[in-house]
Amino acid sequence: MSGDFQREIRFLGMTSSPAFVRQPEGNGVAERAIRTLKEQLLWVRHFATIEELRLALATFAALYNARWLRERHGHRTPDQIRAEQRALETKAATGFKLAA
Repeated sequence: MSGDFQREIRFLGMTSSPAFVRQPEGNGVAERAIRTLKEQLLWVRHFATIEELRLALATFAALYNARWLRERHGHRTPDQIRAEQRALETKAATGFKLAA
């Protein structure tokens, strides 16, 4: 892994998360998301400033999470999936506290 790349992601406040050995399917999800971003936004618009790009990315992410139906999750949006996961986590945490 490139030292320059590692420094850049630390600068951006990100954490490196390499794929597991012999399990490339984890990268497939991320790569498909990047492809969608490119096809739906980056390859179809020109951005005059970094701030314009930043705002467009934030808008795209909000719309994607609220409206994009994911087949692999039963045609639900990312926001719906996260809400269900949070509810399960809350239920599990509450159940754990009651049992303790």
